[in-house]
Amino acid sequence: MNRLLLSLALILLIFSCTSREKVDAIYFNGTVYTVNADFEKAEAFAIKDGKFVSVGSSKDIRNQYQTEEEIDLMKAPVYPGFIDGHAHFIRYAKDLGDVNLFGTASFEELIQRLQKHAEQFPDEPVLLGQGWDQNNWEGGEFPTKDTLDILFPDKVVMLRRIDAHAVLTNQKGLDLAGVTARTRVSGGEVILKNGQPTGVLIDNAMNLLSDKMPEMSQMQKKELIQQAEANCFAAGITSLAEAGLDKSQIDLLDKMQKDSLLKMRIYAMINPTPQNMDYYFSNGHYKTDYLNVRSFKIYGDGALGSRGACLIRPYSDDEDNFGFLRSEPQVFDSLAKIIFAKDFQMNTHCIGDSANRAITNIYAKYLKGKNDRRWRIEHAQVLAENDFSKFGDYNILPSVQPTHATSDMDWAHERLGEERVKNAYAYQELLKQNGRLVLGSDFPVEDINPIYGFHSAVARQDDDNLPEGGFQPENSLSREEALKGMTIWAAFGQFEEKGKGSIAKGKLADFVILDRDIMEVPHEELRDTKVIQTYSGGEKVYELQ
Repeated sequence: MNRLLLSLALILLIFSCTSREKVDAIYFNGTVYTVNADFEKAEAFAIKDGKFVSVGSSKDIRNQYQTEEEIDLMKAPVYPGFIDGHAHFIRYAKDLGDVNLFGTASFEELIQRLQKHAEQFPDEPVLLGQGWDQNNWEGGEFPTKDTLDILFPDKVVMLRRIDAHAVLTNQKGLDLAGVTARTRVSGGEVILKNGQPTGVLIDNAMNLLSDKMPEMSQMQKKELIQQAEANCFAAGITSLAEAGLDKSQIDLLDKMQKDSLLKMRIYAMINPTPQNMDYYFSNGHYKTDYLNVRSFKIYGDGALGSRGACLIRPYSDDEDNFGFLRSEPQVFDSLAKIIFAKDFQMNTHCIGDSANRAITNIYAKYLKGKNDRRWRIEHAQVLAENDFSKFGDYNILPSVQPTHATSDMDWAHERLGEERVKNAYAYQELLKQNGRLVLGSDFPVEDINPIYGFHSAVARQDDDNLPEGGFQPENSLSREEALKGMTIWAAFGQFEEKGKGSIAKGKLADFVILDRDIMEVPHEELRDTKVIQTYSGGEKVYELQ
């Protein structure tokens, strides 16, 4: 009898093993935030062929599936791979080779960093830097080229402001660009002092110089792009929206992805040049497992920090200045008409309330009420009170960057005044319109770390956890809202919510494991969070060393 029972047990064990479906990996004993429709938590999931095949309890998953790779998560928190809803990946990659001017506390510190770099690389014909912000310097005034002319008389200097809406150059750069006191640029400005160029070029005026810059080699581009990807994976980012590329840049990303040199999933917004429009309007949308091309990135106005944002009333700290639109209104209207007709998504950079009003009115003209076109306003930073409702009336998606609020909060009231600033960075009011917000960072304008954006969204505080109680805390997001904004809502903004953005059966196995639960820890600890591992399509692409 004992032998019979033993034989039956062995038969049952063998049958159990052979009847369980084989998968590539099982992860169990975790705290898994699925971000599904009910925002449920799970313990485990199984992966096969780069996708989730099942999500549930550790017991159920391990009983239903078999694998040679079982990973005990040891209660670690797991989230869908973070999606940066608005970034400048290619620019970030290029900037990795430039002088880092982020965080400079004075113009003198900027000069010190330039001199140090110039000493290390004396043969560079052009001195490129990025990240300065005059609002962080005493007086808050734009710098001038005088010191650059003395130190670098024979070398072109081009230094991009933190928001990439202004550059500081020297006389050598002005000469190369052909800029004089008489230069006028539609949608841009050459800053003058005592009737002469100071070296600061705003928005479209920057193109006069940037168009003359030497092109990198393909090898240099690929190396920097791979370095940028590694930095993204280290931050837990598995997908991003690239806000403005030409066809040649999109083709490079596509080739690198197909050659297995790049695994970052990219939603590429197209620059609306005649060449780009001719090609994509003739060929339509383009989609692979890693690349999605179906939208255009339009620049409505400039930035608040450089006073290029277009306002209904003048700047509170510059009473003769309203900012400006980057193009004439009829240009935006013509773009909207053809983008709508060709079934592409229109994503427009709008900072000032005048720009937001102008563009949402144009959107309304073509969208004509409820729709699923998912046209977006990128930044949606300052709005007049009676313009918020248009987001809901026409299903316009706001794409916002929470760290902009905490980076700008020390001086935004000076630009806008105490009343107007109340309708700036108004994320709760925007969220009410459609029940969704696309969250991003705008890196390299802001830090690449998505947890910083999460912290800014929920606490409305900077990296020192200031101000106490948060900046305009009535517009803070809940942790659930913030996590959705950087996962499933960001995926929705890319027409990809059925394939990514949550941990669910059939979706891409993109996920990130953190060293602490950002849904539970005190907000003061959020920015200390470390990424333990990042996975793309079930493949480990980063591990903390």
